[in-house]
Amino acid sequence: MKLIFIFLATIGSCSLANAQSTRVLFIGNSYTGVNDLPEMTRQLALSMGETLTVASSTPGGYTFQQHTTNATTQNLIDQGAWDFVVLQEQSQLPSFPPSQVASECLPYAQALVDTIRAHSPCAEPVFYMTWGRENGDAQNCASWPPVCTYEGMQQQLRQSYLQMAEDNSAACAPAGMAWKRVRTEFPAINLYSSDGSHPTVAGTYLVACTMYSTFFRTSTVGASFTSSLDAATALTLQQVASSVVMDSLETWNIGVNDPEALPEHQDQGNGSVFFSENSVNAMAHYWNLGDGSTSTESSFTHTYAANGTYTVTYVATDDCGRTDTSVFTVNMTAAGIGELDKPLVSVTSDAQGLVVINAGSAGNLVLFDLQGRRVSVHPIGATAKEQVPLPSGTAMVWRFQTAGGRVGSGLVVIP
Repeated sequence: MKLIFIFLATIGSCSLANAQSTRVLFIGNSYTGVNDLPEMTRQLALSMGETLTVASSTPGGYTFQQHTTNATTQNLIDQGAWDFVVLQEQSQLPSFPPSQVASECLPYAQALVDTIRAHSPCAEPVFYMTWGRENGDAQNCASWPPVCTYEGMQQQLRQSYLQMAEDNSAACAPAGMAWKRVRTEFPAINLYSSDGSHPTVAGTYLVACTMYSTFFRTSTVGASFTSSLDAATALTLQQVASSVVMDSLETWNIGVNDPEALPEHQDQGNGSVFFSENSVNAMAHYWNLGDGSTSTESSFTHTYAANGTYTVTYVATDDCGRTDTSVFTVNMTAAGIGELDKPLVSVTSDAQGLVVINAGSAGNLVLFDLQGRRVSVHPIGATAKEQVPLPSGTAMVWRFQTAGGRVGSGLVVIP
């Protein structure tokens, strides 16, 4: 028999939080405490069908360094069993010169993450990127000109928070970037209180939406909880937060600790196939070989008894129960070349992103970066033409799978 490899696609998703109850600890200061961000996030999640248990330590003006020795903060961390721990630094410190951030911020961010993981090995630390002050930081402008404007301060905050996330294999909740988009596109929505620093209810609601999308990797659009905001304003903030998070999961390091299912196979001849996992962060393995046989081995040889097309499903699971699933189809045939059973879909590009024309069955368009990491999933209707916005200059590998299992793939570059 000759083994024909048809297609490999990651179709599963990593389960980061228990849908029944998710425990979230917020560590920060007044930017977290004003308008009670933890409670607002809890109520928002509840309206979306998720139950959060929240706790917080938010003394005014606190830094990460102070939190490393604060009894309340440490006692909450010591409780353990947290699913997410949100970390918010003093509002100005991450915008200071890199040398000052390196000495006064980064070591204490790492210390907090290390302590969190010691007590909650499966917790996902989430660095809460804050926003620049409405008119820049006048207090520190003379000594550090980049913070003289809102734009300059925001850029410094972005760089520092992303560095903290990357250095600690943690996620970043990009509230500051959602804030920037609202300032640019919806200036009538006031996010700042009278001091030009702390959030209004609208500002805190925007952050809560950002947190929800960071935790659960799904949109908040349609959430029935709107706090004290009118429905139109709440909807706008939901759309902005969801878009900023969901369009750039990799940029924000969201999913950095996920298992990645990366199975391999090799034709041994005479109907035998050698299967092996080459997965990331995977501690347990499950294979459904498509002929009624299963295995939990990391590598093994399997012999198919008859010619035919077999759909193999491989599930990688990490120590925390998060999973990722890959499916590939093999065609066992005595001779000849199996043909790729592609759906009737065309994926091209224009200046706005991808143009998807589907002349067949509905399915999911999965986008991967050039390193093979999944970026996003987009449902595509049957016999539909749809636009998927992507930044100019982006190169993506796409894979489309219908509900009936037909698949197709390709590479596209956004001009």
